[in-house]
Amino acid sequence: MELLPTVVASGWASGINAYLCVAILGLLGRFGGVEAVPEVLTRTDVLLVAAALYLVEFVADKVPYLDSIWDALSTAVRPTAGVVLGMLLAGDASSVEQAVLAATGGGTALVSHLVKGGLRLVVNTSPEPVTNIGTSLGEDVAVAGVAAMAVLNPVPAAIIAGFLLVIGLLLLIFLWQRVRRGYRRLQDWRARRRAGAPTRPTHL
Repeated sequence: MELLPTVVASGWASGINAYLCVAILGLLGRFGGVEAVPEVLTRTDVLLVAAALYLVEFVADKVPYLDSIWDALSTAVRPTAGVVLGMLLAGDASSVEQAVLAATGGGTALVSHLVKGGLRLVVNTSPEPVTNIGTSLGEDVAVAGVAAMAVLNPVPAAIIAGFLLVIGLLLLIFLWQRVRRGYRRLQDWRARRRAGAPTRPTHL
């Protein structure tokens, strides 16, 4: 299972931004001469479609609330991309290996997608757009780096992807707890305010 680190890394990247991941891999295979990239990803039509969809996601991913809607619409796309990449990377491997790699790619993509979607919901509780833009740009940089390393240095790429996935999960849990505490405090404050509000005199 020499391809497992590559599949894990590309699966994580697909779960965050599938179109950018496909575009990076395709460009490396087309212009960088990286043989580990499946040939189908280097096709002109695939590169053009991936680039166009990435541009759409680049904009949508930086607008508060629109990013969460886009994440919801991408729930089927990103894990599916992880599965397809896993199968393509498996190449001529046995059917069992293909199934394992496809499941690994899809599972990793699904988890990273869910973590991203959860974090974006928390980020959207902030009224200003700067946080969304900064978070999205950071994700783009991480995806580009991990996707490139997936076929150039697979083991370090898989380690980085695993580390980012764990950090994302822990951060999501921490931030959700803070949001819940803040929401409870707001509810308590509103309840105390209603209880302490003077009642209007009733005129007969």
